[in-house]
Amino acid sequence: MTQLQPTDTAPDFTLPTAAGEEVSLSVLREGSENGVIVYFYPKAGTRGCTTEACDFRDNLGALQGAGYSVVGVSADPIEDLQAFAADERLTFPLASDRDHAVAETFGTWGPITRGDRTFDAVHRSTFVINRDGTVRLAQYDVEATGHVAALRDELLAG
Repeated sequence: MTQLQPTDTAPDFTLPTAAGEEVSLSVLREGSENGVIVYFYPKAGTRGCTTEACDFRDNLGALQGAGYSVVGVSADPIEDLQAFAADERLTFPLASDRDHAVAETFGTWGPITRGDRTFDAVHRSTFVINRDGTVRLAQYDVEATGHVAALRDELLAG
């Protein structure tokens, strides 16, 4: 799995969202002052993914105030994303990457081992994409707990 590095150009994407619309990285970039936070998560409604999504929800005002948009991406079907967004009162886009093509281009799709099983899945990862489309920050295999606060602190510090 090839991973993105700072200064790489982020792959553009357009995906369907839980809100019944489409979200494009290029449109989000154009509409933000400083860039876009794109985070990939394995499975809507699971403990770690709920923790991470709620952390983004709870820090959304500070992130938007600093000029960043947020979008979450998973391979879940739209129906699961709709339920997840409603259950957790998520107000940022959740995008469905059913064929994991976008996850592959970001280097977040690949083998994961759980116990004695190995299978392909989304690796919990977060990217900050500058307004010009370059990668500012690429974090792979992040922890669900505490990672958003550290990201917020880094982005708000400059």
